[in-house]
Amino acid sequence: MRKAFRILLPVAVVAVAIGIAAAMIAARPAVETSPPEAVVPLVRLVDAEPVAVDVVVRSQGTVAPRTESVLVPEVTGRVVHVSPALVSGGFFEEGDVLVRLDARDYELAVVSARAQVAQSASRLKVEEEEAASARQEWAALGDGDPAPLVVREPQLAEARAALEAAKSALERAQRDLARTTIRAPFAGRVREKRVDLGQVVAPGNSLATLYAVDVAEVRLPVPDQELAFLDLPLGYRGGAGGPQVTIRATFAGQPLEWQGRIVRTEGEIDAASRMVHLVAEVKDPYGRATRRSSAPLAVGMFVHAEIRGRQLEDVFTLPRSALRGQDQVLVVDDDDRLRFRQVQVVRRDRDQVVIDKGLTARERVCVSPLDVAVDGMRVRTEIDEEPAS
Repeated sequence: MRKAFRILLPVAVVAVAIGIAAAMIAARPAVETSPPEAVVPLVRLVDAEPVAVDVVVRSQGTVAPRTESVLVPEVTGRVVHVSPALVSGGFFEEGDVLVRLDARDYELAVVSARAQVAQSASRLKVEEEEAASARQEWAALGDGDPAPLVVREPQLAEARAALEAAKSALERAQRDLARTTIRAPFAGRVREKRVDLGQVVAPGNSLATLYAVDVAEVRLPVPDQELAFLDLPLGYRGGAGGPQVTIRATFAGQPLEWQGRIVRTEGEIDAASRMVHLVAEVKDPYGRATRRSSAPLAVGMFVHAEIRGRQLEDVFTLPRSALRGQDQVLVVDDDDRLRFRQVQVVRRDRDQVVIDKGLTARERVCVSPLDVAVDGMRVRTEIDEEPAS
């Protein structure tokens, strides 16, 4: 009996506990449930307004001289004078004497050539007198036309030719003498000097490398499609009437600016980069003509350029964040719902896009980034921050 009691007691306790738990669950009040509230995203809008846009094409490049040449002698000689301006970075004016060679041998050659001219002239005069005497004698004694040899025509022609040859030799000697003085062919600056006193130089030897300072050039790469905004053909050579260019650089910590123009395009497209190179020209880059005191647009300086293009009429400018994919924007309608809109983008850069088709004035365009955007999705705007019903 006692053994049966020990077995039934735990079973009874468990049964009572189960009954109490079931009664408590049955007596619990029902919990009211409601569906989750939809979260309507908040977006920032801009109004689409048609405007006129002055296109600016940006590029960069390195300043180079338009004119650069190697100074070489035209005669052989020993260097007896080198201009103080003929140093790396030195400035000079057109016609300045840069190098002078020993001219004594060339001076003697001029003296000898002059003597030869005088001798040939004297001989010609003698021949002319003898020819005149021969004609007089023939007129007095002869009959008919005299033979050329009788009136000394061959000797006279030879004397005349000898005089012409002597004059040519004198001119050549004078020219060689003048070439012992080597002058600057233009106003410019010395890039590199390769000559000094005492050297014996000959035609073809390089004495220095010079470049002109009247005009500087900057070679500017731009994508080939940008030419449409500049109205420039691939073979453009417009000179002074080309698009205006603003060139900027920083020198010694100071921002600097110069104005120039596009004067030509190079006739090739880079096969790898699809770039076309435009050439900008800046007059008086060192400020020598205008006595400008600011820093010069020096050869070798790295610069940024802004090329003024044509004006686009009745286009829409939007932040770059408004563009989804390549040619879509999100327009918010009067019911605050998103609508995908196909647009035509005519120009885009890092900060903005320019659209000429697909939008109308006063339309509201979403510029906020959205992870998920569905056509017809309701949104809130920054002006109306209350949840849309």
